Amino acid sequence: MILITEFMDEAWVDWLRARTEVHYQPDLPDHPEELAERATLAQALIVRNRTQVRGDLLYAGFSCVGRLGVGLDNIDMEGCAARDIAVFPATGANTLSVAEYVVTTAALLLRGAYTMRPAMEAGDWPRAAAGQGREIAGKTLGLVGYGEIARKTAELARALGMSCLASDPYADDFPGAMEGTEEEVLTQSDVVTLHVPLTEETRGMIDAEVLSRMKPGAVLVNAARGGVVDEAALAEALRSGHLAGAALDTFETEPLGADHPFKDVPNLILTPHIGGVTAEANARVSEMTARRVAAHLGLD
Repeated sequence: MILITEFMDEAWVDWLRARTEVHYQPDLPDHPEELAERATLAQALIVRNRTQVRGDLLYAGFSCVGRLGVGLDNIDMEGCAARDIAVFPATGANTLSVAEYVVTTAALLLRGAYTMRPAMEAGDWPRAAAGQGREIAGKTLGLVGYGEIARKTAELARALGMSCLASDPYADDFPGAMEGTEEEVLTQSDVVTLHVPLTEETRGMIDAEVLSRMKPGAVLVNAARGGVVDEAALAEALRSGHLAGAALDTFETEPLGADHPFKDVPNLILTPHIGGVTAEANARVSEMTARRVAAHLGLD
């Protein structure tokens, strides 16, 4: 049996059902006891980012995990390796979706006019304020981390007339961007976008001190991993006006819950971890994951 614990493209759920028994329950992370019980009956798990594949769950007996995405911080990779559990991330399948999210959101934040609807509906005509927005062409995009998604982001940004500056101690080359230090990226960029995994090295790396070094009036986009940004410090940087805007697609705690620092923070876009999720990306991710899990189980 294949246990699918989070949402997946229905066509590829059906494709798996045609080959073996499938239990598809997209809200299963909200029911950990049921998740643990059903996992003991599964040969394979298919998960997104909310299912924590660690601890006692690793002893359930499944032989592989299909990850509907690329981040692996919700999966104990060492624990999986110790138990010979194969892990299949959908590397590359949602690259375009994330890159489009970063560039279009950055353009929206720079232009600034798209938040004027409430004032207009109230009878105001905020044309002067809306006319202070900035063009994306000619601006510098700073990329912290320069893997596959960052490179696609740089490609799209260059098509809109941006120049790109990137830092990554693990990258061997920087096609489409000038290589710089992290300090140069933070201090010289009009838009800073994060493309790093969540590790002990990166946790909280964008804190109050780092935010203070960013270019005044810059914007920040995080569609990488929650926990990389100090959320309270970012809220303060926006309230103070040091940053002109920010967009967060990933968070320290997901869902946010009531205890978060973002209420009434200006020029802040919040989205529910969907940077890599579009109709097209979901189909690609689901197909890649379904085929790799099926091949591992000898069902293809």
